[in-house]
Amino acid sequence: MASTINTVSFDCADPRRLAEFWCVALGYEAVDVEDDEAFIGPGGSANGLYFQRVPEPKVVKNRVHLDLRPPRSMAAEVKRLREAGATDQRFVEEDGSFWTIMLDPEGNEFCVLRGPEDGWTPDRWA
Repeated sequence: MASTINTVSFDCADPRRLAEFWCVALGYEAVDVEDDEAFIGPGGSANGLYFQRVPEPKVVKNRVHLDLRPPRSMAAEVKRLREAGATDQRFVEEDGSFWTIMLDPEGNEFCVLRGPEDGWTPDRWA
């Protein structure tokens, strides 16, 4: 039997702020939020995102990132996430697909992919 992913963990300066942002971004609920660590998940689930305070700042590009699939259009989702505290890094178009690379409030990269209104269909991963 294979393992399953339980949690994706983020090192950060402000766990509470990142938990708040990602709750808005993903529609998750805060399960446990303290000054030094925070855990959020869908419907309060034990599977979700964990944020832990570390003393050192982020200095390089993430080696792992989240790809978000919007419920409608990429443009509407990018606008919503900007209002929640994200910033745009750049728009990418290649191999017949497109997405927007964004940064969360602490500079962690994530992508907003095409949504159904952009021509995405469930038989495509990108």
